[in-house]
Amino acid sequence: MVLPQWEIILRLVVAAFLGSLIGLERERLGWAAGLRTHMLVCVGACLMMIVSAYGFSTTLGAHVVLDPSRVAAQVVSGIGFLGAGSIILRNEAVKGLTTAASVWAVAGVGLASGGGLYTAAVAATVIILVILAGLKPLEERLVGGRGLLELSLEASSGTVSVGLLQQALGGRAARVRQLVVRSREGDASEAVTVIMTRVSPKDTENIVQKLAALPSIQRVQVAGK
Repeated sequence: MVLPQWEIILRLVVAAFLGSLIGLERERLGWAAGLRTHMLVCVGACLMMIVSAYGFSTTLGAHVVLDPSRVAAQVVSGIGFLGAGSIILRNEAVKGLTTAASVWAVAGVGLASGGGLYTAAVAATVIILVILAGLKPLEERLVGGRGLLELSLEASSGTVSVGLLQQALGGRAARVRQLVVRSREGDASEAVTVIMTRVSPKDTENIVQKLAALPSIQRVQVAGK
């Protein structure tokens, strides 16, 4: 089977348009993988699907069988290197996973467009946009402004340890990323700095109260306050 030229162009244009919709949402938030990246991935995946399904029609014969799904599988796995490029580690927190997932998903939209599955491509694009843009306010509300927490403590010498934090904070102790203890010469107390990740304002209040209740700790202060 040979596709009409207008059908090939239509599939590529549809892929570019759908990819641009998802790319615009990422571009709005200032991510490196934005409008052009998503459009290129979507159009490229569409073209690979068209070539795989219809590019070798002249070689078909009684003993020649083509499997277009093999190219689709390779596109989905191979696109991972682009997604990996958008993932970074900043302040002990991984950033860019959502953008990496959107690049991977837009490759599927391109494959669907290349295969002529317009309904699936459009529906997937709408769903992806709802997930990226529509659910973000809900996610932010559920996360509740979680971020980095730095605490300055004054405690009796030799009393603060990871075990003490685990005893006082329970499961929250797993969020401790750094514990620095500075001894004071000629002083029975020491300065302690505790840095934690993924802490909400409500968690901060609870953590401060639990640490302040420990007999060996004289003072607990949130850095910057």
